[in-house]
Amino acid sequence: MKKDLRIKSQVFDDAKRAPNRAMLRAVGITDEDFKKPMIGVASTWSEVTPCNMHIDKLAISAKQGAAEAGGVPLIFNTITVSDGISMGTDGMRYSLPSRDVIADSIETVVGAENLDGYVAIGGCDKNIPGCMIAISRSEVPAVFVYGGTISPGFRNGEKLDIVSVFEGVGKHNNGDISGEELHGIECNACPGAGSCGGMYTANTMATAVEALGMSLPGSSSNPAESKYKLEDCRKAGDAVYKLLEADIYPKDIMTKEAFENAITVVMALGGSTNAVLHLLAIANAIEVDITIDDFDRIQKKVPHLADLKPSGKYVMQDLHEVGGVPAVMKLLLENGYLHGDCLTVTGKTLAENLAEAPSLKEGQDIIMPFDNPKRKDGPLVILKGNLSPNGAVAKVSGVKVKRHTGPARVFDNEVEATNAVIDNKINEGDVLVIRNVGPKGGPGMPEMLSISAILVGKGLGQKVALLTDGRFSGGTHGLVVGHIAPEAQVGGPIAFLKEGDIVTIDSELQEITMDVSEEEIDNRRKNWTAPPLHARGVLGKYAHNVSCSSKGAVTDYFNR
Repeated sequence: MKKDLRIKSQVFDDAKRAPNRAMLRAVGITDEDFKKPMIGVASTWSEVTPCNMHIDKLAISAKQGAAEAGGVPLIFNTITVSDGISMGTDGMRYSLPSRDVIADSIETVVGAENLDGYVAIGGCDKNIPGCMIAISRSEVPAVFVYGGTISPGFRNGEKLDIVSVFEGVGKHNNGDISGEELHGIECNACPGAGSCGGMYTANTMATAVEALGMSLPGSSSNPAESKYKLEDCRKAGDAVYKLLEADIYPKDIMTKEAFENAITVVMALGGSTNAVLHLLAIANAIEVDITIDDFDRIQKKVPHLADLKPSGKYVMQDLHEVGGVPAVMKLLLENGYLHGDCLTVTGKTLAENLAEAPSLKEGQDIIMPFDNPKRKDGPLVILKGNLSPNGAVAKVSGVKVKRHTGPARVFDNEVEATNAVIDNKINEGDVLVIRNVGPKGGPGMPEMLSISAILVGKGLGQKVALLTDGRFSGGTHGLVVGHIAPEAQVGGPIAFLKEGDIVTIDSELQEITMDVSEEEIDNRRKNWTAPPLHARGVLGKYAHNVSCSSKGAVTDYFNR
């Protein structure tokens, strides 16, 4: 061990710390251990979701790696909730707030226990940004490991995932499939451990973290139930110790250029709209100046290359089998799209890591060539206009409609809007609006995968526009626009939209407007009263503290 190794836990060497040491001896720490760095393993293991049900074993592997490197590893836990299970229910309001609960709880343990570094292992959607926000604030060396993607399900020779079930509900409602067929899809969609298989939010954010340089190469595409994932974790435990030796901290790795790399890879792979929200929040935590304008700038120059679900046909395990995310990043670097000199948790630069990575396998058709991309620019488009002055986010991969104009069908909650769709009260050409579901108004900015998937299942995915100040799942596709800001709860223009107002969404002009004069908007504003904020518990705290979605929906923006 290097003499200049900085160990926070050496505070316990002082004689007056005997009571502290006594407590640590009870968990197995010895005299010799007190001379070593204490390495935490933040585990998000839980049985409430398949995304995380295997992470207990991964945490043990990370612990072994840290011990072999010379550290004293200690596993601790935090919460998780499942977006897929809570989708379409009141439980979805807790999803985004859980990101902050996770971040706060990890930061609390790391700070209170004087840990010298840690490995954080996340699976479901909010674990990943939650872990990364904590890493950004903890100011100790850290490595993130992704719990890994689920294997695809199969029925009648067709690959299935959780979105297949949501869309199956719409098909069943439309009379296109039987109840027996829907039940068969349900029973075969999720075959085991791991996060949702397409380029949905978990796989998107895992990919972004690897591009940021904060996880080891391959971590984001190695499947959950594979030998590679256990090895990821063991190596991560070793890597944290080496970062401590080299005096490398998260702030040395997560630079503006690193965030640009992350955004670039998300655009190329066709990632989730939630990447905008979460990367803004992580940047806020590490105090790097990233805004939605950076997403807009990068979107214009990075082509969409990946034929991945939800708009494509492949899943993350398919990408893993042809080279994984490192092979995609190598391709992007070779073509001048990435900053190769960014430092990573290996202690090497991104370019040095990718020099050792294999190229994409010959003959694969998951990643398209640059001369024949899925789209010449990125699929996450920032829209602005008099309906969303602070910006909204549309995912346009697979969407052929460039411009949609139609009458607003306005709902103040998802349940009423969903019932209207199910009851065939929403027609082709309509603009379906769900408001008062933003960060404050929801509260919690719930996702609208359920209703968007039903629209797709009913054949209306590109015939009805769906707008909201809430969010969409990474599994959502179709003519949808989310994150409309300012939200209705704080008096954003979406609050003043009325049934029948004409709304236009134009992805090429990047505009989202309502055909209502400023004078009329002002008149409606004068007669408007904000709904009361949620007052109690986690959701109450969140509603009173959360920032605008265009700022990442963070709960500590008062520091910036």
